Amino acid sequence: MKPAPHPVWRSGLFVPVNVERFLAKAGERGADAIQLDLEDSIAPADKPEARRKVEAAVERLRREARSDILVRINQPLDDAVRDLEAAVLPGVAAIMVTKVEGPDHLRLLDELVSRLEQKRGLPEGGIRFLGLIEAPGPLAQAHAIARATPRLVGLSLGAEDYATAIGGEPTPEVLLMPKQQILQAATAAGLMPMGTISTVADYSDIPAYTEVVRRSAAFGFVGASAIHPAQIPALNAGFSPSPEAVARAERIVAADREAAAQGRGSFALDGKMIDIPIVQRAERLLARARAIAAREGK
Repeated sequence: MKPAPHPVWRSGLFVPVNVERFLAKAGERGADAIQLDLEDSIAPADKPEARRKVEAAVERLRREARSDILVRINQPLDDAVRDLEAAVLPGVAAIMVTKVEGPDHLRLLDELVSRLEQKRGLPEGGIRFLGLIEAPGPLAQAHAIARATPRLVGLSLGAEDYATAIGGEPTPEVLLMPKQQILQAATAAGLMPMGTISTVADYSDIPAYTEVVRRSAAFGFVGASAIHPAQIPALNAGFSPSPEAVARAERIVAADREAAAQGRGSFALDGKMIDIPIVQRAERLLARARAIAAREGK
């Protein structure tokens, strides 16, 4: 079966499933994905009630929002099983699997989701996984994790938990290497590398955050999660090709066609030599721009 195309998730807004004032406005925020949270934003004593609210929240968002709906589940396994029972529903695009331990962890959850899909008459494999690696041991297995299951569509680093696990602080310097390891593992497996070079915890300085998003996109990341609605515009803009970049990419692709018709594999444009890797980047950028335009209904 041919894998489904990657979704456009430039921005994912975390929303505690049991907080009405956040849920009520979630569909107005402009996020590509609404990430209903059953994990960190829910107190342990409130998790059973939060699970009971998932189905109604999903139905509400399907009516009110254009965003894709994801559900972030807990770890350990007994909590994850209860979360999946609540979250494998029509309208849920993906499960955010926290604290991925290794490829076998994802395969086990894949089997559980498959059984629930079959039991509930949902399309087999229709619910995707977005994996969060949050400790150094699993990070060492990132390439194996990335190939664990066809459900997996993207990988991200849980920056705060990872920094805690290594006894460090979630600064850009500390996170740069593990973030790049996630990027390498994801792209090598054909997945979406998700996240920013820095942490998402500080949303008070939007200009600084905008620069972090710009740098992250330059590294190759394609989207990230937000903990505050103020971050959404920066994510959507920063992970979208600029009009200038689209125009240049169109010129490169057009010039490449002309060069190919003349039997040439490289050519000059604006005083710069253009060869195959540059053309391929231009083609990918245009494909990304088309996918974003389709997402936005343009």
